[in-house]
Amino acid sequence: MIDDILKDAKIRMGKSVDSLENDLSRMRTGRAHPSLLESVKVDYYGAESPLSQVANINTEDARMLTVTPWEQSMVAAVEKAIINSDLGLNPNTAGTVIRVPVPPMTEERRRDMVKLVKGEAENARVAVRNIRRDANGDLKELEKEKEISKDDLRKGEESVQKLTDVAIKQIDEVVGKKETDLMEV
Repeated sequence: MIDDILKDAKIRMGKSVDSLENDLSRMRTGRAHPSLLESVKVDYYGAESPLSQVANINTEDARMLTVTPWEQSMVAAVEKAIINSDLGLNPNTAGTVIRVPVPPMTEERRRDMVKLVKGEAENARVAVRNIRRDANGDLKELEKEKEISKDDLRKGEESVQKLTDVAIKQIDEVVGKKETDLMEV
């Protein structure tokens, strides 16, 4: 029973860290990366589809992305979707290839992005703490129903705290890497 609670808490905390990494990977650092366009949706014959499902996205160099739609008729729709996204990018079309220059970020914008990163990190920490609270609550419920002893409860709570400490450390590492990326010129 205790092992199930710990296993569930570990999985959920891992998902919180993964979610943070995923959210931060979408934040623009001033360098071109295909994941930058992951959130762009294209009107593909009446259905909203992710850009990666209607086009090939590549990095040409540190400041340029190339988007090659699989169908020539989709070039205009893809270009429109990139323009309408909230990424602030201005694509240039050359035949069937769409070049998307990624402008360098200003110092002020970098600092704003770091603040956003720290806010996302705090949300992830709160999620991990909520998982800890849930796990400890489940353990206390088992102890209340006399299914585990007080010693088992204490050991279980210590194990949950160790899992929490590991997850918080992982969050701090992810945030540290992202801050370094953002402040790099």
